[in-house]
Amino acid sequence: MDMYRVEKWSELQTPGMALMRLIMTQEGYSVYQWCDRPEMEYGMHFHNEEQSHWVVSGALEITVQRVGTFLLQAGDRDFMPANTYHSARVIGEEPVLYLIGAKH
Repeated sequence: MDMYRVEKWSELQTPGMALMRLIMTQEGYSVYQWCDRPEMEYGMHFHNEEQSHWVVSGALEITVQRVGTFLLQAGDRDFMPANTYHSARVIGEEPVLYLIGAKH
């Protein structure tokens, strides 16, 4: 994986969390569930491993250094190369529930 990218969900119904987890696991990710409360913010940071975030509910804004700012909502998924500097914050009054996949 070379560049950060986002896949926006375009279907009427979002996939269930079990299906999301299955797909990510089949792609070789270690998957865990995460939830952030409204107003939660993460400053600029990076991870040593490749990651993917798949939003189950709520909205998460991710800003990627030298790339741009992206809004991930239910069903949306991103693909983040290792060592990509980024920040994140919860948008709106609803907590954001998402799966994080990591490849070591």
